[in-house]
Amino acid sequence: MMKKNPLSLQVDLDDFIPATKEDKEYMVQMRASSTFFRDGARRLSRNKVAMFSLIVIVLITLSSIFLPMFWPYSYEQQLGVQSGKRVDPSYNNLAPFEYGSTEQERMDAGESIFPHIFGTDSAGRDYFIRVIYGTRISLAVGFFASIIVLMIGLVVGSVAGYFGGKVDLIIMRIVDIIYSLPDTLMVILLASILRVTLGDRLEGTALESIGSNIISLFIVFALLYWVSMARLVRGQILSLREEEYVLSARATGAKGPWIIRKHLLPNSISVIIISTALQIPSAIFTESYLSFLGLGVNAPMPSLGSLASDALNGINSYSYRLVVPAVSISLIVLSLNLLGDGLRDAFDPKLNN
Repeated sequence: MMKKNPLSLQVDLDDFIPATKEDKEYMVQMRASSTFFRDGARRLSRNKVAMFSLIVIVLITLSSIFLPMFWPYSYEQQLGVQSGKRVDPSYNNLAPFEYGSTEQERMDAGESIFPHIFGTDSAGRDYFIRVIYGTRISLAVGFFASIIVLMIGLVVGSVAGYFGGKVDLIIMRIVDIIYSLPDTLMVILLASILRVTLGDRLEGTALESIGSNIISLFIVFALLYWVSMARLVRGQILSLREEEYVLSARATGAKGPWIIRKHLLPNSISVIIISTALQIPSAIFTESYLSFLGLGVNAPMPSLGSLASDALNGINSYSYRLVVPAVSISLIVLSLNLLGDGLRDAFDPKLNN
């Protein structure tokens, strides 16, 4: 077969033969259209540690919500107490899977009694359901506190980052002042003030069971803990506000709030997701150690921190009462931190090629 002269203008008809199906599959590599969240979720699903942590958090959350609906004991029920009087002291300080004398008699008579998995405390209350309620309180405080921090931090950081100049200068100086305030001292002061000012006003309301200490904790989160979120959002918006699509929106007459809502915040969503995910374990840990110091929920409503604090009185005889809430706090905080790291790896565009 003669070789074609490279300088020839003659058309090679073999170049126009239709490609076969196999040739098309080999040459054309396409993938379905995707979105930012879909790509992030796909990368997150490949992270086994993050997915395992997510499963743990979901199981703990569902247990704290639904288990009390079916559990035969309540967190404030004192076993062996009738009409406010102790009639059977054998229910106090039961070891795991032990029964009181009355329950033992009923079991001997052929009646089935639900066991006390973690035993009872010094007041004769089922310890397992108190741990479950304490987990519910800690998770609720963590999630709601993170929502408060998210809302305030987004508004303040967006305004400071977009408008800049004197507005940014004033807001950042306020942030610096707030950074210097000790959060624990603020909680103590607010708890003392609210205990006097609110007083009997919480009676008969939904807030009566948690008390003024948790209200003061939420106020402290609203006053102090949003500054980190605001700084992150401000830094992200400062880098985005000079982009071409923002300048185009300004040229068409778009207002600042609309640009922030439609352009800047959606493009900062990775930072927002990561910061919020890491804020939840921080809020849970803060609530736990404040409850340990007696600045948490009001008795008899339990919290993991208050359960650990109560367990110190009998640590030599009933050490497992300290281990159970401590392990619960550690498991929740560790799982949330690992999940936050996984979200950072999945949604941070700087870490993905």
